[in-house]
Amino acid sequence: MQNRSKFAGMTNKIRHIKVPEGSFFLFGPRGTGKSTFVKTLISDDVLYIDFLDPETFRTYSAFPETLEKSVAALNPGLVIVDEVQKVPSVLDVVHKLMEERKIRFILTGSSARKLKMGGADMLGGRALRCIMHPFTAEELGDDFSLEKSLGTGLIPVVDRSMDPVQSLSAYVDIYLREEVQAEGLVRNLGAFSRFLEIVSYSHGSVLNISNVARECQVSRNIITGYFDILEDLLLAYRLPVFARRAKRKTASHPKFFLFDSGLYRRLRQRGPLDTESEIAGPALEGLVGQHLRAIIDYSLNDAQLYYWRSLAGNEVDFVLYGSNVFSAIEVKSASILNPVDYNGLRAFGDDYPESKLILLYRGSIPMKHNNILVLPVEIFLRNPAKYLHN
Repeated sequence: MQNRSKFAGMTNKIRHIKVPEGSFFLFGPRGTGKSTFVKTLISDDVLYIDFLDPETFRTYSAFPETLEKSVAALNPGLVIVDEVQKVPSVLDVVHKLMEERKIRFILTGSSARKLKMGGADMLGGRALRCIMHPFTAEELGDDFSLEKSLGTGLIPVVDRSMDPVQSLSAYVDIYLREEVQAEGLVRNLGAFSRFLEIVSYSHGSVLNISNVARECQVSRNIITGYFDILEDLLLAYRLPVFARRAKRKTASHPKFFLFDSGLYRRLRQRGPLDTESEIAGPALEGLVGQHLRAIIDYSLNDAQLYYWRSLAGNEVDFVLYGSNVFSAIEVKSASILNPVDYNGLRAFGDDYPESKLILLYRGSIPMKHNNILVLPVEIFLRNPAKYLHN
C-alpha cells in the first residue's frame, strides 16, 4: 500500500504530459519528476543517456561524438538524454543526428542557462519545449491536502518523501545553495544565501530590485543576476502587467513568485513580529499561481498569465488570457469576505466585460456575487478547467 501511495501522483502526472510525436525538450526544476517520466518510455528501441551518472558525464564531456557512435551501433528509434544542460556541447551532435538520420530525441533539463550558452537555440523549430511543474491538486486526487500543500509544497521529490519537512530543507540546502555554487553560477555563496531569504519577502509582490539589493547590501547588478539565476533554474518567475486595451493607467513592474509554495514557506523566515496572515496570503496566492502555470503548459498552450494593477490601487492577482480563455482571478486567504474584497475584480470587469471574474477564498460555500463567481480555493484547484472557460 505504501508503494502505491508513493507513486500514485507520479502516475497521474504522466497522464498530464502529452508526449509530442517529434523531438522535444522537457524542462522543469529539479525534483519535479522529469527522470521518472522519461524512464517510463524506455524500451528495447530506446537509448537512454543519464548525465547525472559520473562516468557517462565524464565520457560525453570529453567526447560528445560518443552519442553518434552509440546511435550507429544501436540504431534506436528514440534517444533520451537526461539533464542535457550538464553537457551542452552534445547538442551539436543532437542537431546533426536529427538532420541526417531523423533520430527522435527527448532532452530533459533543469537549467536553461547552460543550454542557451551551449547552443540550444540552434534546435529552434526542430524540438518543441515542454514544461514539467510540481504536482497539482487534480493530479494528486484524494492525496491532495490544501494545508499540506501550503506548508511543504507540491515538489514531487518532497511530497512523496517520508519526511517532507526534512526533504524540503535538504532541497534548499543542497540544491539551491551547494549546486548553485558547484555550477559556478555565483562567486559569493553567503550573499546568495542571504538573497534567497530576503527575496522570499517579495513572493507575490510587485518586484523592486533596488529594495532587494539594499536589503542584501550588494549592488543592483549582482541582484539582477541572482534573479536571472533563479529564473534560468526555473525556480522563480515574474508576472507582467496585463495592459491590453487598457482604459486606465496600470502599474509597470512585474510581480515575483517562487515556483512552489513550500519553497516560499521554507525560505520565508518567521519571527516574533511576523503574523501568520502575512505569510499565509502570499503562500495561497503562489499555490494558485503555480496551478495556473501548470494548466497553461499542460492544456492551454497559447494562453499567458498576467496580473493587473491600476495606478489607483485596484488589483487582480491573476489574469489568464488566450484564444479560449479570459479569466481574472483574485485570491483571498480569508474564510469570510468583505465588500472591499470584490473591488479589484469589479474594476477589472468594468474595463473588460468580456472576462470571467473569479474570487477564490478559504471559505466552504460556492456562490455568485453579481457577476463574480466565488469559490472555495480547494474546489477550484481540484478542477480549474471547469471554472476558467466562459
